[in-house]
Amino acid sequence: MKATAEDDPPRGLEFESLEETEPEETENEEVLIPGLVDDLALSCLIRLSLPEQAVARSVCRSWRRAISNRGYLNARRALSLAEPWLFVFAFHKVSGKIQWQALDRRRRSYHVIPAMPCKKPVCPPGFGCAAIGSAGVLLVCGGLRSDIECPMDTCLKYETFSNRWTPAARMGTARSFFASAAIEGRVYAAGGSSADSCDLSSAEAYDPVDDTWRPIACMGANMARYDAAVLDGKLHVTEGWSWPFHFSPRGQIYDPVTNRWENMSLGMREGWTGLSVVLGNFLFIIPEHGNSRLKFYDGKSDSWKYVSGSPMPTQLQRPFSVNSIDGMLYVVGRSLHVAVGTVKRLAGEVVSVEWDVIMAPEGFAGFVPSNSQVLYA
Repeated sequence: MKATAEDDPPRGLEFESLEETEPEETENEEVLIPGLVDDLALSCLIRLSLPEQAVARSVCRSWRRAISNRGYLNARRALSLAEPWLFVFAFHKVSGKIQWQALDRRRRSYHVIPAMPCKKPVCPPGFGCAAIGSAGVLLVCGGLRSDIECPMDTCLKYETFSNRWTPAARMGTARSFFASAAIEGRVYAAGGSSADSCDLSSAEAYDPVDDTWRPIACMGANMARYDAAVLDGKLHVTEGWSWPFHFSPRGQIYDPVTNRWENMSLGMREGWTGLSVVLGNFLFIIPEHGNSRLKFYDGKSDSWKYVSGSPMPTQLQRPFSVNSIDGMLYVVGRSLHVAVGTVKRLAGEVVSVEWDVIMAPEGFAGFVPSNSQVLYA
């Protein structure tokens, strides 16, 4: 792996916006590649990978204009050149540094992206993160100012085709530790903690087309986020088990088509004891305790079943963040080591899982994952 920890944002949690600098104008500014017609030159530029795009933007203004627009990503997708990247949000508890890293799965290397333009100290786990992956759009919403323990209503948007963070519309309600997910091109935020440290029942949806947040139906129960997943086009939210385990956890399911919430089944919410990921229309859980053996939800019996095969590799230490790409599980652990899980199925049924480990550079020691999202670039 390429060690990029030396390229981290400055220490601390207040960042300046790290946008790429504008190159000086040149005589050939309007020509993409001297000696080639623009259509042929653009055909060459379209084949640049995510790290190469960042370098190419600094060559000249014409390259920057050609690459930094949505049409560039659309053209890459039309030619099947756009690839899914795993973007990992990580922070260092000791130094206070936070950063997003993009994992190149083929080269098994990380590449740092520009720092979020946070002006105040924040608590990384308090953010709500969601990606409209096919559009290359990542949203980081709400969150908690750690210096005064105050929830926020801000929203930042990162786009792979421009490699920049820009402000998005503020949320209707300031919230932290809330459920967030993207469904059919919209981002949903539900529950969480409010400014007076009370849990919320309100929910809202973000439309990236007109850059607006609009309220949706209330959950019917005040809940702070434990975990959430999108299954069958619906948002599943659970508060999870919490000490001292006197009360069974609550769970709610939101249908964006009907704009209604309903109670989660007893078996699903009581067995939801870890981080979830959806793969092949199956809901999987990596338990918080024990040897982290993978389990999946069986809707017919309303119960959770363990998957045979090896447990989580010993190189992976909690806390985890999990996602799926191209039919594979990607679990990020402490120091940003990654376990790639291949789930074997027979006649549509889950049979077993086998793990392969991508070791991160030593420079990432001490970083822990807070979230991970999949975006095309």
